[in-house]
Amino acid sequence: MALVGASFGAVSVAAGVSLPQTIALSVIVYAGGAQFLVVAAVAAGAAPAAIVLAGLVVNARHLPYGLVLADVLGAGGSRWSRVLSAHLMTDEATAFTIDQLRRHGDRAAARRLFLVAGAALFLAWNAGTAIGAVGGNLLGDPAAWGIDAAFPAALLALTAGAWRARIDRRVALAGAAVAVVATPLLPAGMGVLAGLAGLLVAGRGGFDPDGAPSGAVGAR
Repeated sequence: MALVGASFGAVSVAAGVSLPQTIALSVIVYAGGAQFLVVAAVAAGAAPAAIVLAGLVVNARHLPYGLVLADVLGAGGSRWSRVLSAHLMTDEATAFTIDQLRRHGDRAAARRLFLVAGAALFLAWNAGTAIGAVGGNLLGDPAAWGIDAAFPAALLALTAGAWRARIDRRVALAGAAVAVVATPLLPAGMGVLAGLAGLLVAGRGGFDPDGAPSGAVGAR
């Protein structure tokens, strides 16, 4: 987590985002994929509305996380503790908590694990961001060190877990193809939104170039 945070900090300042803004993104937004996407969109000169919309779409996966963990995070906690818990929600903390709950069925213990894991990951991410941002300022041009490659590499790493099934990989490729084709034709930053729209259309339609429905592909 700290290493990916450091890569975000370095890429962010290299893209022209100030050091305070970079750190504020990690503290306030605290969403790796959305943060990388925001920085890329800012560097491309995208409109603020497009940046916000893209970030919201990327983070939409947290909605089912919240539904799954609602009972756990509400176990013996105040309203403010639930708000804090929502901010600490990540893929990793959610996975740890669900595994704990599945193994032992103790909601209070699962909630404690979520808070400990969430806080540790939050601190690691923000420490990494600060180190990467300061180091990025000192290193200068990220292309000279290969740091600019951290953006696509980090996004691939963050989303790799969702590509296990063949249909998932094909839907992802369909969205990427739409983004590549649309980028030179649309205003800056809108190609990303077009790619996200392509993901939604391909996913809902059970996109499969071999002609098999999504259910049949996933069953192989």
